[in-house]
Amino acid sequence: MKKLYGQRAYVQSAGVHNDMEIDGFSVSVCKELGIELDRHRSRSFEEMQEWGDDLGQFDLIIALSPASQRQALELTRFFHMDVEYWPILDPTGLGETREAKLSAYRQARDMIRERMIARFGAPTEPGAQA
Repeated sequence: MKKLYGQRAYVQSAGVHNDMEIDGFSVSVCKELGIELDRHRSRSFEEMQEWGDDLGQFDLIIALSPASQRQALELTRFFHMDVEYWPILDPTGLGETREAKLSAYRQARDMIRERMIARFGAPTEPGAQA
Protein backbone atom coordinates (compact mmCIF):
# COMPACT_ATOMS: atom_id res chain seq x y z
CA MET A 1 0.00 0.00 0.00
CA LYS A 2 2.74 2.45 0.96
CA LYS A 3 4.69 1.63 -2.20
CA LEU A 4 1.69 2.63 -4.32
CA TYR A 5 0.10 5.41 -2.27
CA GLY A 6 2.72 6.63 0.20
CA GLN A 7 1.53 8.05 3.50
CA ARG A 8 -1.98 9.03 2.33
CA ALA A 9 -3.53 6.72 4.89
CA TYR A 10 -2.54 4.93 8.08
CA VAL A 11 -2.27 1.24 7.27
CA GLN A 12 -1.76 -1.62 9.70
CA SER A 13 -1.34 -5.29 8.90
CA ALA A 14 -3.28 -7.60 11.18
CA GLY A 15 -4.45 -11.15 11.13
CA VAL A 16 -6.59 -13.58 13.02
CA HIS A 17 -3.54 -15.08 14.69
CA ASN A 18 -0.23 -13.63 15.72
CA ASP A 19 2.16 -14.70 12.97
CA MET A 20 4.93 -12.33 13.92
CA GLU A 21 7.38 -13.78 11.40
CA ILE A 22 6.48 -13.06 7.81
CA ASP A 23 6.81 -15.88 5.30
CA GLY A 24 10.13 -15.90 3.41
CA PHE A 25 8.42 -16.45 0.07
CA SER A 26 6.35 -13.31 0.66
CA VAL A 27 9.52 -11.38 1.41
CA SER A 28 11.15 -12.66 -1.80
CA VAL A 29 8.30 -11.89 -4.21
CA CYS A 30 7.65 -8.44 -2.74
CA LYS A 31 11.34 -7.59 -2.97
CA GLU A 32 11.02 -8.15 -6.73
CA LEU A 33 8.78 -5.06 -6.80
CA GLY A 34 11.00 -3.03 -4.49
CA ILE A 35 8.83 -3.66 -1.43
CA GLU A 36 10.87 -4.45 1.67
CA LEU A 37 9.14 -6.79 4.09
CA ASP A 38 12.21 -7.99 5.99
CA ARG A 39 11.26 -6.04 9.12
CA HIS A 40 7.49 -6.27 8.65
CA ARG A 41 5.57 -7.96 11.44
CA SER A 42 1.89 -8.76 11.44
CA ARG A 43 -0.13 -8.78 14.61
CA SER A 44 -3.56 -9.87 15.73
CA PHE A 45 -6.43 -7.47 16.28
CA GLU A 46 -6.07 -8.08 20.02
CA GLU A 47 -2.39 -7.15 19.92
CA MET A 48 -3.19 -3.97 18.04
CA GLN A 49 -5.48 -2.94 20.88
CA GLU A 50 -2.94 -3.98 23.54
CA TRP A 51 -0.23 -1.92 21.80
CA GLY A 52 -2.42 1.18 21.73
CA ASP A 53 -4.12 1.15 18.33
CA ASP A 54 -7.68 2.43 18.63
CA LEU A 55 -9.54 0.12 16.26
CA GLY A 56 -12.41 2.59 16.22
CA GLN A 57 -10.19 5.03 14.31
CA PHE A 58 -9.94 2.76 11.27
CA ASP A 59 -12.37 3.34 8.41
CA LEU A 60 -11.83 0.13 6.50
CA ILE A 61 -10.71 -3.43 7.11
CA ILE A 62 -9.78 -5.52 4.10
CA ALA A 63 -10.00 -9.20 4.92
CA LEU A 64 -8.01 -11.65 2.82
CA SER A 65 -9.43 -14.84 4.30
CA PRO A 66 -12.87 -15.97 5.45
CA ALA A 67 -11.56 -16.26 9.03
CA SER A 68 -10.27 -12.69 9.04
CA GLN A 69 -13.54 -11.51 7.50
CA ARG A 70 -15.51 -13.14 10.33
CA GLN A 71 -13.30 -11.51 12.96
CA ALA A 72 -13.45 -8.13 11.23
CA LEU A 73 -17.25 -8.32 11.05
CA GLU A 74 -17.28 -9.09 14.76
CA LEU A 75 -15.39 -5.83 15.36
CA THR A 76 -18.09 -3.89 13.54
CA ARG A 77 -20.42 -4.69 16.43
CA PHE A 78 -18.32 -2.32 18.54
CA PHE A 79 -16.85 0.08 15.97
CA HIS A 80 -18.24 1.76 12.87
CA MET A 81 -16.03 0.65 9.99
CA ASP A 82 -16.42 -0.91 6.59
CA VAL A 83 -15.25 -4.46 5.94
CA GLU A 84 -14.37 -5.73 2.49
CA TYR A 85 -13.47 -9.30 1.67
CA TRP A 86 -10.97 -9.81 -1.10
CA PRO A 87 -10.78 -13.53 -2.01
CA ILE A 88 -7.06 -13.85 -2.61
CA LEU A 89 -5.30 -17.10 -3.41
CA ASP A 90 -3.63 -18.60 -0.32
CA PRO A 91 -0.24 -19.70 -1.67
CA THR A 92 1.09 -21.31 1.51
CA GLY A 93 0.42 -24.93 0.55
CA LEU A 94 0.92 -24.66 -3.20
CA GLY A 95 3.80 -25.85 -5.33
CA GLU A 96 6.25 -28.71 -5.02
CA THR A 97 9.42 -26.91 -6.08
CA ARG A 98 10.83 -23.57 -4.93
CA GLU A 99 10.00 -22.01 -8.31
CA ALA A 100 6.43 -23.35 -8.21
CA LYS A 101 5.99 -21.93 -4.70
CA LEU A 102 7.38 -18.57 -5.80
CA SER A 103 5.00 -18.58 -8.75
CA ALA A 104 2.01 -19.10 -6.43
CA TYR A 105 3.21 -16.28 -4.14
CA ARG A 106 3.68 -13.98 -7.14
CA GLN A 107 0.13 -14.73 -8.22
CA ALA A 108 -1.23 -13.86 -4.76
CA ARG A 109 0.91 -10.69 -4.63
CA ASP A 110 -0.35 -9.59 -8.02
CA MET A 111 -3.96 -10.29 -7.06
CA ILE A 112 -3.61 -8.01 -4.01
CA ARG A 113 -1.93 -5.30 -6.07
CA GLU A 114 -4.67 -5.43 -8.73
CA ARG A 115 -7.38 -5.22 -6.05
CA MET A 116 -5.67 -2.20 -4.45
CA ILE A 117 -5.52 -0.36 -7.76
CA ALA A 118 -9.14 -1.23 -8.56
CA ARG A 119 -10.25 -0.04 -5.09
CA PHE A 120 -8.00 2.98 -4.50
CA GLY A 121 -7.12 4.12 -8.02
CA ALA A 122 -3.89 4.58 -9.90
CA PRO A 123 -0.72 4.69 -7.79
CA THR A 124 0.27 8.16 -6.65
CA GLU A 125 3.87 7.49 -5.64
CA PRO A 126 6.70 8.27 -8.07
CA GLY A 127 7.99 5.08 -9.63
CA ALA A 128 4.92 3.02 -8.73
CA GLN A 129 3.33 1.69 -11.89
CA ALA A 130 -0.29 0.71 -12.42
